[in-house]
Amino acid sequence: MAASGKSHTTRHVSSTSGTITSRDNRWLKRFRSALSGDQDDDGLVGVEGARLVEAAVGSGVPIEALLVSESGERHFGRLSSSLGKQIQILRTTDRLFAGIADTQAPQGIAALVRPVRTTIEDLALGASLIVVLTGVQDPGNVGTILRAAEAFGATAAATCPAGSLGTAAPLGPKALRASAGSALRFPIVQGMPSNTLIAKLRVAGVKMYAAVAEPKNNVPNRPPLLRPWEIDWKPPAAVLIGNEGAGLPEDIVSAADARVCIPQVAAATSAGLESLNAAMAATVLLYEAMRQRDFQR
Repeated sequence: MAASGKSHTTRHVSSTSGTITSRDNRWLKRFRSALSGDQDDDGLVGVEGARLVEAAVGSGVPIEALLVSESGERHFGRLSSSLGKQIQILRTTDRLFAGIADTQAPQGIAALVRPVRTTIEDLALGASLIVVLTGVQDPGNVGTILRAAEAFGATAAATCPAGSLGTAAPLGPKALRASAGSALRFPIVQGMPSNTLIAKLRVAGVKMYAAVAEPKNNVPNRPPLLRPWEIDWKPPAAVLIGNEGAGLPEDIVSAADARVCIPQVAAATSAGLESLNAAMAATVLLYEAMRQRDFQR
């Protein structure tokens, strides 16, 4: 029997009667849209695959609905005891699930999740450590940076465009997978103009450090250039990470309190060596910040 479509206000039913067999079912349409990277009017995002769904359930973020196909039942068994009673449990066929999935080899389980929300006023609370992504276009890099940020004790993240270069959506499918679920739990302010964000962080007393490649020439009137260990990361701080190819825009670098460059042993001996990519650089800087902060504690 085909389950009837449910409205967005149906939040207290634990399961549907029967299996969804129509591709035009309202719930399937919601999942199809969410798993493609769209956020619906309720602010829900789609997560797919056993590991991501399990991470969402384990992190305690609100889950609106769970969709399980025949092959997904083996994963559902591990999760069922952890699910709240108000979560909508929906079942469908493997064929219909494959039609809405974003992955090439779907595992038959997905969820509609309400990620953590935050505001710019929340970013700079206490001993904040913020990672700011400006024009980071590769969703894999965005997700990896958010995963490192959570692992190394950062308190929040922000995404900004860099001129015409946008930053990949942290809650998009590829970024979500690369973050291993961190993007769902981690406080993120999205899409704020960089000049507005920098002004607000400055008013809040947050020191800003612009990650740059090793400069080839000295340019006058630029912020001082420091190594990661030369920075005092214990007070409120923000790490500014730029586009994979172009780096940070010049106006953002100039607005920072200092530039930070990660030295590379091989740089002097390998003419073809490029600088670390955005995710690697962010990970090194966030680790140094954690090292100093943990040592202080």
